[in-house]
Amino acid sequence: MSPIREILLVALGGGVGAALRGAIDLCAARIGLEAPSATLAINVGGSFAAGLLVALVVERGALPAELRPLLIVGLLGGFTTFSAFAVQALRLGAGAPLSAIAYVAASLLLALLAAAAGLAIGRAA
Repeated sequence: MSPIREILLVALGGGVGAALRGAIDLCAARIGLEAPSATLAINVGGSFAAGLLVALVVERGALPAELRPLLIVGLLGGFTTFSAFAVQALRLGAGAPLSAIAYVAASLLLALLAAAAGLAIGRAA
C-alpha cells in the first residue's frame, strides 16, 4: 500500500472515530451522565476493540492488513488513544513485565503531570 493511501485511510478512520466519540459525549450529556462516565466507557470500549482488532488483523491475519491503518490507527486513534496504550502495555508485558509496569506508571504519571502543567499555564495566561 502506498504511504499516501495509508495516510488517507488513517485520516478517514480518525474522522469517523472522533465523530463517534463526540456523538457518545453528546448522548451521555443529554441523558445526564457526567463526562468521566462517557470517557470511561469510550476508553474501555476502545481498548476492547483495539485488542480484538490487533488479534484479528495484526496477529492472526484474519482480516486484510489494509484495515489496520483505517480501523486500528485511524478509527480507534480518533476514538481514543487510551486503547493503543492498553494494548501496547499488554503486549510489552508478555515479554518484559517490568518494562510494561514502568511504561504504565510513566505514562500515567507523566500524563497527569503534563495535564497539570497545561492547566496551570492555561489558567495563568
